[in-house]
Amino acid sequence: MHLNSLQLCTAALTLALVAAVPASTPHHVSRRSFFSLECKGVFDAAIFARLDRICDDCYNLFREPQLYTLCRKDCFMTDYFKGCVEVLQETDQLEIFKKYIIQLNGADPGI
Repeated sequence: MHLNSLQLCTAALTLALVAAVPASTPHHVSRRSFFSLECKGVFDAAIFARLDRICDDCYNLFREPQLYTLCRKDCFMTDYFKGCVEVLQETDQLEIFKKYIIQLNGADPGI
């Protein structure tokens, strides 16, 4: 099988594009989620993603869609979020999570 020059160029371009795309893309967190959760503080994608990951891991553990929603409700300021932190055995990080919530929400989470 012989490739003509157009096929060679197409193949080279495809390989170049594939090589340029990172192997794994990070969990995308948008400002839209931030505002839809009624967060009123300062948006920080890394902090938001970390708190969101708690709810995501909790959902993956129990496979209950409502749990994911309740965990994130009111910008992570519910008892469901705290429950997920406890179930995931991350209570040693709770003080850090409180600081994160204060930054995102602008208020003390009371958890």
